[in-house]
Amino acid sequence: MTDINSKTPASKLTIGGNIYNAGNARDFKTGDWRSAKPVFIEEKCKQCGLCFPVCPDDSIPVNKDQKREDFNYDFCKGCGVCAKVCPFGAIEMKSN
Repeated sequence: MTDINSKTPASKLTIGGNIYNAGNARDFKTGDWRSAKPVFIEEKCKQCGLCFPVCPDDSIPVNKDQKREDFNYDFCKGCGVCAKVCPFGAIEMKSN
């Protein structure tokens, strides 16, 4: 895959929505088009583990100690599911 930027001619772009290889979601950073952004408030987080399994984009990393970390905004679409399931208010949705 080549890097796509503002100078890439249309003839070099792939057709949107086509999947050419299985498991290629990590090749495409799609988080920059979200209209809302989840903000992780670490002090409120109890590490209950309810947020990361519901993230449809796998944008909530969990480290080797099984602790959640801040969002991976390269892939987060801003859907807000994580904020809805957090019982401690550790995730707030903010407008971009």
